Amino acid sequence: QVQLVESGGGLVQAGGSLRLSCSASGRIFSFTDMGWYRQASGKQRECVAGITARGTTSYADSVKGRFTISRDHADNTVYLQMLSLRPEETATYYCAAKSYGGTRYWGQGTQVTVSS
Repeated sequence: QVQLVESGGGLVQAGGSLRLSCSASGRIFSFTDMGWYRQASGKQRECVAGITARGTTSYADSVKGRFTISRDHADNTVYLQMLSLRPEETATYYCAAKSYGGTRYWGQGTQVTVSS
């Protein structure tokens, strides 16, 4: 079994920062793509940022310049540094990872609340 466990969520004021972490454990050696998604109440889940095995990154337009995704291959960990957070970014943030065999894994999510 492969498990992804997120941490680092919480309550922050608008303009503040948070750093999310996602650690993988279980019977897997490495992932290809890893990323972060978020889902606000009543809305669809959206991709926030992604990073490939080679380190190529991609971001949703709304977070470019404020969010940074990074990963540690040795620990199968992915991070999301979030700056200048906005109230509309209040959501549950999910970590996702894809194995070389094509299986996608999801974490349980961590809540981020941005107060105005």
